[in-house]
Amino acid sequence: MIAEALDNYFPELAKMPSLKNELIAISSIVDMEAGTVILKQGDYVKSIPLLVSGLAKVFKEESVNGNEVLLYYIKPGESCVMSVITLIKQQKSSVKAILEEDSKIVLIPANKAFEIAKKYPKWNEFIYDLFDLKFDELLNIIEILTFSNKNVRLLEYLKKETSLKKNNTLQTTHQQIAYELGSSREVISRLLKKLEVDGLVKLGQGKVTLISQNFS
Repeated sequence: MIAEALDNYFPELAKMPSLKNELIAISSIVDMEAGTVILKQGDYVKSIPLLVSGLAKVFKEESVNGNEVLLYYIKPGESCVMSVITLIKQQKSSVKAILEEDSKIVLIPANKAFEIAKKYPKWNEFIYDLFDLKFDELLNIIEILTFSNKNVRLLEYLKKETSLKKNNTLQTTHQQIAYELGSSREVISRLLKKLEVDGLVKLGQGKVTLISQNFS
């Protein structure tokens, strides 16, 4: 099962037979429910996750008031690059990763990941490429947070969420959106109402529908 997961979602790692065989030997594959925290802020990394299916989100918790801000997503075929960086530095994690959907994950024990990095340049290439991808996502988040007004920030968030889930309707609450954007429910409710008046979204009980999002 791990072999199939690597072939389908991590082909660059699977191309090297020795690396693939070692990953199969040291890893486990698990099913986890939505809402599971796979990396806690302030904890040491115990395993490196390779996401096979589902969706995860990575947050940064503010030390002053405890608010959290969404940093980036982990999609099938990706891993949590912050887990790897934290492991390399042998420090406690500065972020939290939580599953947004029921997911299937290949877990590589932390101590074995060290050995893999020493033996296989292909693994390090995978991590470097992933870091580059997530760095671009972070720059985009910083740009939105720093230079965009709250309306733009909220709309970009809704576009990203519906695109990833391939569904115009998000089963979510104003409070949940506020939590992920580091805002207050009152502010998000006001902004959503304005977007509805502008014809960009439709609001319902426990759901938000983005109008005219095309997934083709």
